[in-house]
Amino acid sequence: MALETPLLELHRAAGAEIGETFGTLLPSRFGEFMREYAAASAAVALVDTNYRALFSFTGPDAQRYLNAILTSNVRDLKPGAGVVGLLLTPQGHILAEVETFLLDKGILASSHAMVRERTFSTFDKFIIMDDVTLEDVTPAMGTLDLVGPLSSAVISEMAGVDLAGLPVLSHVEAKFGSVPCRIARKAWLDHPAAMIIAAREHLPELWRELESRVRARGGAHAGMQAINSIRLEWGTPWFGHDYGDKNIPHEAGLEHSHISYEKGCYTGQEIVERVRSRGHANRRLTELQFLETQTPALGTILLHDGKEIGEVTSAAFSPVLGRPIGLGYVRREHAAVGTRLDASGAPAEVIAPPLPAKSSAA
Repeated sequence: MALETPLLELHRAAGAEIGETFGTLLPSRFGEFMREYAAASAAVALVDTNYRALFSFTGPDAQRYLNAILTSNVRDLKPGAGVVGLLLTPQGHILAEVETFLLDKGILASSHAMVRERTFSTFDKFIIMDDVTLEDVTPAMGTLDLVGPLSSAVISEMAGVDLAGLPVLSHVEAKFGSVPCRIARKAWLDHPAAMIIAAREHLPELWRELESRVRARGGAHAGMQAINSIRLEWGTPWFGHDYGDKNIPHEAGLEHSHISYEKGCYTGQEIVERVRSRGHANRRLTELQFLETQTPALGTILLHDGKEIGEVTSAAFSPVLGRPIGLGYVRREHAAVGTRLDASGAPAEVIAPPLPAKSSAA
């Protein structure tokens, strides 16, 4: 059964088309797709991102504990900084993507609600002799995101925070009017973006205020269809869509963005190091364009000279190319740019992201 954003009824009252993304019922689009695409890529867009799960870690061992079980370097974080990493099985498979934010007192971690129970139980299982208190704060908190080149202007106007001056995943306490929140600096295309974390009871008020400010800047609220198209044009994989517990980090192309090689041991490190020393994974998540008008279904088998060499994990229409694009796993010997493939009867080609020139243009 799909989870639900706490803003679901507000979106339905606004006439939004609702669909399932990250296992959560969220707006697919509010109106015209190209308007939302343009806002998110060339202006500013407000996005309901309540597909996240949020966990609190407190106690003197919290930082050391998370450093020992995540692939990221949590050990060297200072208050106000953050880092993205992975929670792996001992076999190196990806259980969760975890963003870790060090607070003045404790740690806030963000993952995906679709694996919330599994993630919580895995965190809890490894707390043995550690002085750590783990709490699932998802029921009390939620998130909204601002994306697009004018996100910094909206954040500065509303909260007096210089978003562009913050390193990626740095975070600060702020207020939007009377609503207390935490703003984390995210990356979106080549521009700063913001994840706004607030109490769930304040989300409707916060949504309306942000919506007004975004519209004043020529932006709009954007559903997940537009966000999905843009992230595919930039070749950005999503947890639960393009990688998960059947994949190791190197297959998904996460070995440089989600793994620290300067820290001590962590769960799954042996497999990560073994693949690293070998120099490659046998298959790789690869950007594709589909040369017919129909968008392939997820799981569509990819063939080369009649032999199965991979499958499609995500696909959507690209306004830049005017045709469907997507991501899929391809055996490394067939992953070179320009390689022609057969997507179960439809021609496909390996391409390189980000797509040319103006994926930031409408």
